[in-house]
Amino acid sequence: MNLLDYVRILVRRGWIILLAVVITAGAAYGFSQAQTKVYRASQKVLLLPARNDFGLSETLRILLRSFVEFLDTDAVAQQVITTLEIDMQPGDLRSNTTISSDPTTLTIQIDVDLEDGPQAAAIATRWGAELVEWRAQKNSALRREERIEAQLLDTATYSQHRPNTRINVIAGAVLGLLAGGLVVFVLEYLESNILRRPEDVERVMENPLLATIPQYD
Repeated sequence: MNLLDYVRILVRRGWIILLAVVITAGAAYGFSQAQTKVYRASQKVLLLPARNDFGLSETLRILLRSFVEFLDTDAVAQQVITTLEIDMQPGDLRSNTTISSDPTTLTIQIDVDLEDGPQAAAIATRWGAELVEWRAQKNSALRREERIEAQLLDTATYSQHRPNTRINVIAGAVLGLLAGGLVVFVLEYLESNILRRPEDVERVMENPLLATIPQYD
């Protein structure tokens, strides 16, 4: 098939692809609108070694994971719930919270996903404050040069986490494009042996067409 053949196919069956794209993109949009909005609040905590030497910095990188383990417990979750007077169980709160560490920047990030954006931000900030207070308590028993301090980086901000309507619609449109293209391919394959135009005869016979018999009504 040459380029002209593909153009003819698009002219004849392009509406199938377009219809599939409209249907799938519309369905994705409707699905997104029907979902409950969930907001994500993120709070970063910076860990600061008392000395900037390599040894203490490397020790801190190793300890980052243990700090995450400390934060990701029912005990800390319960302390956050008690402080903020939230009607929630520790296990439920933890299931909506993700705590991770970044050894390159010596930070710990707390992400809270809830339907209430301001509440999620308050929880994330309070959770970070728990680490700050815990480190202050531990530092009181250490010499100054051995201390590792925790510091909140601003306060938590929140934004809509899901549904991502734009991404869903784009994904639906791509799916419709593929589905429509597949339908067109199948239809063309099923009709590949049907001769409709002089070009079809030349393609099948592999010889130029010398003449045609006109059809009269």
